[in-house]
Amino acid sequence: MPGGRLTQQERQQIALGVADGLAYAEIARRLDRPTSTITREVMRNGGPTAYRADLAHRATERRSQRRRQTPARGPQAPSQAHGRDAEAVREYEEMFTTLLMQQGLPKMMSRVLTCLYTADAGSLTASELVGRLQVSPASVSKAITFLEGQGLIRRERDERRRERYVVDDDVFYQSTIAGAQSNAQLAEVARQGVSVLGPGTPAATRLESISRFVDFIAESLIRAAEQAREILYTKPGAGSGGVAAPRSDRSGG
Repeated sequence: MPGGRLTQQERQQIALGVADGLAYAEIARRLDRPTSTITREVMRNGGPTAYRADLAHRATERRSQRRRQTPARGPQAPSQAHGRDAEAVREYEEMFTTLLMQQGLPKMMSRVLTCLYTADAGSLTASELVGRLQVSPASVSKAITFLEGQGLIRRERDERRRERYVVDDDVFYQSTIAGAQSNAQLAEVARQGVSVLGPGTPAATRLESISRFVDFIAESLIRAAEQAREILYTKPGAGSGGVAAPRSDRSGG
């Protein structure tokens, strides 16, 4: 299997594969590259809808040049624990950030959330985030306020009374429930429109169908989240085949 950086010709093949709707695994097979290499390449360069081989190649060259020219960071730069490859971690964080942006999160909010998700502790202080991301405290504060409002993170005080921002298992569960409840509100508003527009009219029929569909999705999502919640609290490998079977009742009753 070839190693090293992707060539411009390989990037052109990736662009053609993406345009043809091929899965990343298939593109990787054709290039004899790991699927993760193709996924990372596409996601860090605009995603499947905006990937262009020439732009991706130039962006990679610019990043490589900056790394050669940039002196070693000061003591604020985080060291890599557990023998991790610093370059691989950085590239993964870029890919994760790009994915969150494609799902609708603004860039700074995506960077902060990625930083928290990839921190072993699952929590960081404002100053730690500033140091890791090399941005202003105001930028971090704005991102934190937004993420907290979306239910994606929470605040807590550590033993030194410092405020820490946390992404833990239950926060992810709660954000899923919040999303389902938001859908339920949409269904309720659609139902109200049926009486306003007149039952049986084309517009009312459309809204009634929307309300029933969204209601079903919201109820299914809440039910699935409750049933699968145990997965968030089970270490990988604890169940058969490395995946824990979800329980329908966390209380065990």
